[in-house]
Amino acid sequence: MLKETNNTIVALSTPLGSGAICVVRMSGEDAIKIADKLFANSKGKKPSEFVSRMMELGEFKADGFCEQILCVVFRAPNSFTGENLVEFQCHGGIRIADGIIKSCISHGATMATAGEFSKRAFINGKMSLEKAEGMMDMINAESEAEIRAGYDLLKGKVGKETIWAQNKLVDLLSEVEVSFDYPEEDIEYVTKEKVQKVASEIIAKLNTLIETSEVGKQIKDGISLLILGEPNVGKSSLLNALTQTSRAIVTDIAGTTRDTIEETLLIDGVKFKIIDTAGIHKTEDVVENLGIERAKDLINSVDLCLCLVDCSKKRNEKDEEVLALTNNVSRIVVGNKKDLAKEPKQVADIYISTADEKSINELKKKIIKTTVKQNISSGVVITNARHLDALKRAKKHLEKALSSLKDGASLDLVSIDLNLAYSALGEITGNTSGEDIISSIFAKFCLGK
Repeated sequence: MLKETNNTIVALSTPLGSGAICVVRMSGEDAIKIADKLFANSKGKKPSEFVSRMMELGEFKADGFCEQILCVVFRAPNSFTGENLVEFQCHGGIRIADGIIKSCISHGATMATAGEFSKRAFINGKMSLEKAEGMMDMINAESEAEIRAGYDLLKGKVGKETIWAQNKLVDLLSEVEVSFDYPEEDIEYVTKEKVQKVASEIIAKLNTLIETSEVGKQIKDGISLLILGEPNVGKSSLLNALTQTSRAIVTDIAGTTRDTIEETLLIDGVKFKIIDTAGIHKTEDVVENLGIERAKDLINSVDLCLCLVDCSKKRNEKDEEVLALTNNVSRIVVGNKKDLAKEPKQVADIYISTADEKSINELKKKIIKTTVKQNISSGVVITNARHLDALKRAKKHLEKALSSLKDGASLDLVSIDLNLAYSALGEITGNTSGEDIISSIFAKFCLGK
């Protein structure tokens, strides 16, 4: 476990730059003492006299200027970090916040490193490791699905599942230890049976969690969509219709799009990365041909291909080429320009007009149904690669324990893998993580968090 620290740290907790409000945070044993030297409310009271969690308006005297600001005190252990913590809220501006920070440092504080406030919260038992990661996932979220998944981490849903498995292993290991002290055959036989039953039960739980990681990857990274089709079939118009922007240039001239164009799209709170491509056809234009080859290269690396065909015309060689290229990947054949035909002249999975909002919304529903593997708004979903690795290693050790039992291994050998499974699960919450791993995780946090 990490060692507790006694120095007092300070940092800006809001983004650097001009704004309405800046928040400077100071945490540590001497945070309130330092604040006493710099701030007093309108009645002359110092922060050490303030009621905890009560905002006070007063004057901060910094080197070279005075500023009317707000100050709030959080006394240990009832603070975010578990230490004495003081927050100053001042008018937004680089110079004011910098002056407050420098004044705190001149009176004994030190500049915080990235993620140090959250790291101290972890050290002081205010949050587990996966909760801290959930907090950062929420901060960095680009979609509603990411926010929900981050919130589940922050609320400890993943930790609850892993702690359940760890508690099962603790109970199991304690019985194994008893069998060492009382090595009668009947005790060992019963213990082996229980190891098999409990280990299998935990493996089933881990499998359920691991299976959610595919959805977790979709939430975290977004789902990639590739728009394919012959020139002038309406690919760029579809990109603009889906994103409700004018991101891609639309003309009647074939070959307008000569390279890939990427844009982010949210559908039902899920993030999609949509890629418009050059029209698939034979061309002597070197630059356009490079764009076409790039489009073909992307087909096997995306989650879904939207293959556009002009349903107002009969299928041609270019359509056949697009469909042949995507024959073995996940795709939706989209019949575009339905407004130009009374009856579709091509078979497609869905018929749309890029000018018709209703049909675009129907396409969005079909995209969600085709790509999203489960209801991502409910249940625990593994979105963190570190957590997934820990779950897989724990499962592997448990499977090895069962295999050893089947081969007639003694319980002392089996207990080695049970302990390793326990340690792997503990890396998720942080109760078995080494200092290097913990420091590496918090180093990815922003300054002041």
